[in-house]
Amino acid sequence: MTEAQIEREEKEKNKPNMTVVQPEGAMGERSETMDTGGRTTVAPRPGVEVPEKAKRRTFTAEYKQRILREVDACTKPGEIGALLRREGLYSSHLTKWRRQRAQGEAEALSPKRRGPGKGQKTVSVKEHESLKREARALRHKLEKAELIIDIQKKVSKMLGITLKSPEDDGSE
Repeated sequence: MTEAQIEREEKEKNKPNMTVVQPEGAMGERSETMDTGGRTTVAPRPGVEVPEKAKRRTFTAEYKQRILREVDACTKPGEIGALLRREGLYSSHLTKWRRQRAQGEAEALSPKRRGPGKGQKTVSVKEHESLKREARALRHKLEKAELIIDIQKKVSKMLGITLKSPEDDGSE
């Protein structure tokens, strides 16, 4: 017997007493199990382990370079696939790393920090720029209003209408 078979047998011995129940008309559908307490539960799929929280993998520049050297050394069909399976990598990793190597970006081979880059504007800079735009728009509106007031003054002068000045009005 192999080690894997021995481990499977030990796991089977340690499992609680459960029987598989197939509901009527459910052939080929998911199986349910009945435990000794009479509760029905869905049987877990064997060999599936899901970590509590997925963690993003990062690779060092040395690791990427070593893998690319190993891939370049592969000559027989299937060797690259075996290497990828052994290391737990995807072919897209190789594609990306080869592109980075071809561009000659030494820093691209090191892990990238997530989040906004160095060239991103801070909140205060963005706010300053928006206030400048708003001031420009208000200045433009003021120029239009002053032009309209000048025209009204000229028209009233031509028609002989006297306009009240702010000093006469007392509304300052």
